[in-house]
Amino acid sequence: MSDLIFYNGRIITMEEKPAEAEAVAVTGDRITAVGRTNDLINLQENRTTMVDLKGRALLPGFNDSHMHLIGYALTAEKVDLRHCSGVDEIVEAVRNFVRENRVEAGQWVFGWGWDQGLFSDPRLPTREDLDQAAPDHPVAIIRTCLHVLSANTEALKKAGIDRAAVPMEGGNIAVDARGVPTGVLEENAMSLVTGLQPPLDKEKLKSLIKSASAAFLAAGLTSVQTDDLASVGGELAPVLIDAYRELEAAGELPLRVNLQAFLPEPEQLRSFLGRGHRTGQGGDYFKIGPLKLLTDGSIGGRTALVSAPYEDSPDTYGVSVLARGEVEELVGLAAEHDMQCAVHAIGDAAVKMVLEVYQETARRHPRTDPRYRVIHASMAGPRILDRFENQEVIADIQPSFIPSDYILVDRHLGPKRAAWTYRWRDFIDRGIRLAGGSDCPVENYEPLEGIHAAVTRQDRNGNPPGGWNPAQCLELGEALYIYTMGSAYCTFEENEKGSIAEGKLADLVALSDDITAIDPPRIADLKVDLSVVGGKIVYRREPQT
Repeated sequence: MSDLIFYNGRIITMEEKPAEAEAVAVTGDRITAVGRTNDLINLQENRTTMVDLKGRALLPGFNDSHMHLIGYALTAEKVDLRHCSGVDEIVEAVRNFVRENRVEAGQWVFGWGWDQGLFSDPRLPTREDLDQAAPDHPVAIIRTCLHVLSANTEALKKAGIDRAAVPMEGGNIAVDARGVPTGVLEENAMSLVTGLQPPLDKEKLKSLIKSASAAFLAAGLTSVQTDDLASVGGELAPVLIDAYRELEAAGELPLRVNLQAFLPEPEQLRSFLGRGHRTGQGGDYFKIGPLKLLTDGSIGGRTALVSAPYEDSPDTYGVSVLARGEVEELVGLAAEHDMQCAVHAIGDAAVKMVLEVYQETARRHPRTDPRYRVIHASMAGPRILDRFENQEVIADIQPSFIPSDYILVDRHLGPKRAAWTYRWRDFIDRGIRLAGGSDCPVENYEPLEGIHAAVTRQDRNGNPPGGWNPAQCLELGEALYIYTMGSAYCTFEENEKGSIAEGKLADLVALSDDITAIDPPRIADLKVDLSVVGGKIVYRREPQT
């Protein structure tokens, strides 16, 4: 009969009928019945585990449509700079990390998470600053957006960056008035430093996957769509894929992973395709996802590619990480081999270019259901909205960007373009498909944080009052949908997961309260009590004393 029965709860199915229920029965890894408590409780047997929800909400497991699993796991080994309020605090944090961890002279020190938007003096840290912190160590610290890096003198030397440094395509090496590198590297230029990190072996990758998975399950994530190759390098694709597959085969991969293959060079992509990899290939717990590309940077770092200069930097238009011809070649190659594409584009010029490439590729390589995706799609003027709607392109959005970005968006873009930014209500009203993600570790991976931001357009402290551009707030049901069915649609799995319905995978999350009955500002205070993957309870919150 049934292995698991959840009853006496508020079951939010994400289906039109029934939209809600009281109980769910699970047999094996599938949902076998959805209905009233009095009906389903009769399915109980001696072996059945009964879970009394006591009025709490049960939802489909959350699905993050874009994150960096390995990147997140690696942050535990770096200096955490997320809460620094100025460059002086960064210097002190790096200095303390070196002392407390007894890092030997000459060894690399990496940090992450700083955001000059939080500083009283919003300047970027330079090599001179980091030389104060650790003059005997190569130091590299990455901004929260992952698109800007600051390095000290020793790190620049190891990377071969000196007065004769030549700006590289798709990146920028900042220099001062004398032509001396300041230590600030943008976009592709960061790889000159990050590429010096020692490579990861298969066992280390497995350890990172398992540690990150445990954290994600505690947040109610039962599926993640992850760009890991941006963190480890495309050359490690065979090793990474083997690591995931071996964990799956051993029953040690506790949540479902869809790999977004970051392969920005044609030869990398051809090699990947030559090994037989295609979108959708894999088992129940690990699948190959789309080709992932990167076309620009971030608004906060002023590297998002915009059609008019930044309001507070009139000579700056952002960075074109890949030229249009490169994007056309890669997207076309993927289309020839039936690979889905998901392309990062934040600035309006980048988003427009990606949509134009998709349109031209669809003409040259017509396919019935390509499900082209734009990751972030942050800036969208009226014509861009028209293109999304007419071309049926999916927007992978990150609601948690708002609490971090809204001050910088207003400052960098000005009021007119700020109104074009993160306009999710307009997307939904146009019938444009949305999927919800975090871009973790850029933002917090917890879906409840993202749902809170989507509904309130505020941070945890209620700022700004009334919400930032509140006309773009989503309804609770819409926000829940993008983190469940919306993300499942991205991976062609809407018939397998994303809602609570008979025959679907039993991937479920139970919350500490009924999310539909609390005030929106309290959404982020909810806890995940249970996470269920394939009919197995894989996370249970410890009772509070």
